[in-house]
Order: sequence, then C-alpha cells, then structure tokens
Amino acid sequence: MAFELSSVVPWGRTLEEYKQMFMLSKEDLDKRIISFGDGPASFNAEMNESGKQVISIDPVYEFTGDQLKKRIDETCFQVIKQTRENKANFVWDTIRSVEDLQEIRMKAMRHFLIDFEKGVYEKRYVAHSLPDKLSFVYNEFELGLSSHFLLLYSTLGLDFHMAAISEMMRLCKEVRIFPILTLNAKIPDFFNELLEMLNQNYKTEVQKVPYEFQKGGNEMLVIKK
Repeated sequence: MAFELSSVVPWGRTLEEYKQMFMLSKEDLDKRIISFGDGPASFNAEMNESGKQVISIDPVYEFTGDQLKKRIDETCFQVIKQTRENKANFVWDTIRSVEDLQEIRMKAMRHFLIDFEKGVYEKRYVAHSLPDKLSFVYNEFELGLSSHFLLLYSTLGLDFHMAAISEMMRLCKEVRIFPILTLNAKIPDFFNELLEMLNQNYKTEVQKVPYEFQKGGNEMLVIKK
C-alpha cells in the first residue's frame, strides 16, 4: 500500500527538545546518530549546522519540500485547535502557552524545510518505513533515537514494535525511545511483554528525563546491546 501524505500530521521539534527528551550529552552529540520518525523536526538541520552527524529516517521524506510545506500549513490549525481543547493534558512550563507552542513548532518546521532538499541530496534525510530493513550495516550507528513514534502509536501493535526495534538494534549499539506513553497518555498494554522479549537479547532501562510536555511523559526507554 502506498504511503499517503494526507494521513500525516507533521509536527516538528527542536535540537534543544531532543537534548532534553533523550538526555543527550555533549559526548552523545558527537556520536554517529540515526533518528527514526523525525518528520519535520529541525534536529537534523541544527545538528548539521554544528558539524554533527545525523541520519533522519521517515516515510514523509519521499515527498517534496513544497508538498510537505502544504501539508504543514493544512494541519497546523487542526493540531493547535486540538491542543487548546485539551490544555489540561499538557505541562505549560517551558512552553508557556498554546500560542508559544505554535510559534516554536512552526519555527522548527520552517528550519527543516529550508534544509530539506540539501539534506536529501546529502542523504541525511532518508525516506523509509520501519520495520523494513535499511541498507546500513550492523552497528553502523552508535545511537538510535525514536521521537514521538514508537510506543506513542501503540495501535501498531506488539509485533510491529518488536520488528521495528530489532531493525534499529541491528544498526545501533544503543536505542532511546521517547515518550513511553501512548497518545492517550497511558503506558501501552503490551509494554511489559515487549520488555520481556527485548531483555532476552538486550539490556533495557526506563529513565526519567528533564522534558515533560505531555503530562506524565517524562520517561524514555533505553535499549543497549
């Protein structure tokens, strides 16, 4: 089945947010990183401008910058409207208001769009859908990240998550997933079973992080070989 842009609600986060969500140290930022489900985040653009190495993976990268901009413009109001209607589900601390959120997200996505075509040419943005196998080799990356993709979309199911994480672990020495809550702010029903399966081959740990926007969403799952 073809991937359809009309099914996507693009929403981009910044390098500073990634640092907090994944507790990225200065040493981490110097690692070779592959990041899954980045969408229109400015993470890759900002890292590249700082001379750091990141490969971003997302099926939306098969589309042009103009197509992505059109979809961002189409959906921004929808997301902001839903956020305003559910303000009680979020922590308005670092991000002070719905208007502040919109400004931060749109600035990040504009930054991404400016960088996108150059990044595609430099093969920093790779169009790909997990759990399909990527062309990179075993342990090619020191660190893999998943921001607001795995676990958040729990309806993808246990088998999908296990297959997707297995492919990430083939490529990476360590994987970090944030958040570990679903869109309904609950731990996925299959989370304990997933940990049991992962612990057969890897070491897992749930770590608290200094980032919380979705209430209760201040933990990441760390998986190491």
